[in-house]
Amino acid sequence: MRAVSLHRDVLVVTSALLQVNCVIVRGGVEQGAALAGAPPVAEAPVNGETFVIDSPVLPDELDSLPALLEQAGFAAPSGLLATHGDWDHLLAPMAFPGVALGCAESTAERLRDSPGEPQRALRAFDEELLIGRQRPLALGSVQPLPVPGYCAIADQEIELHPTQGHTSDGMAIVVPWARVLIVGDYLSPVELPTLDDAGDLASYLATLDRLQALIAVVDHVVPGHGPVLERDRALAALEGDRAYLTALGKLGQQAELPPGRKAAGDRRAHTQNVERLR
Repeated sequence: MRAVSLHRDVLVVTSALLQVNCVIVRGGVEQGAALAGAPPVAEAPVNGETFVIDSPVLPDELDSLPALLEQAGFAAPSGLLATHGDWDHLLAPMAFPGVALGCAESTAERLRDSPGEPQRALRAFDEELLIGRQRPLALGSVQPLPVPGYCAIADQEIELHPTQGHTSDGMAIVVPWARVLIVGDYLSPVELPTLDDAGDLASYLATLDRLQALIAVVDHVVPGHGPVLERDRALAALEGDRAYLTALGKLGQQAELPPGRKAAGDRRAHTQNVERLR
């Protein structure tokens, strides 16, 4: 697991497996901590309010999250957020049991309509890779959030924007004061854009249009999988994804894959995309 700071209030933790990104956001930090000559964040007193967005995957990574927050001077989380309902973004309750999980109303509806789906998917993944966990996944209290909308974190607000296409549910999150955009399973430089069983091509393209406008007002974009992108790289990834998906709708199997995403796994994902268009 690797942790990097994008801003004094934003940490990105990347899992060693699947390159899943977990984003830790702090709001309401005392102004004195930002003054020139102030001690590093790791030495500053804990203050403010903390949200944990999405999750790493491996058990030891989840177990280490509370200590990581403490070492970085972040308060224990008062809330967890998930960008969408895929199992690999829902594991934060295993690190912080009892803390409410917030998600878009569309994600809450997905979880309600398919009870046990994340748990079954996680169990199948663990069995295939021989991963052992001390306890099963329990989502606990799931709180639907209106999207588009805002969510308060201390005396500040993060923005919530709808994302559908890859799945039928989801939200992107803007941290305005840190100029960071968290997009879930979009704009990944290491994954081909994919449609799951409930995904939709037209919705995916509409999501890319919304994300393009949001990218213009941030410095960093955090995809669900892969490295953090600066604005220009995020826009380039978006254009590559848009070109691929447009070609997919017109050409099907003959659509050309984006540069850098032509490995065997990408080709398999492309074939699945074609099948889901039918």
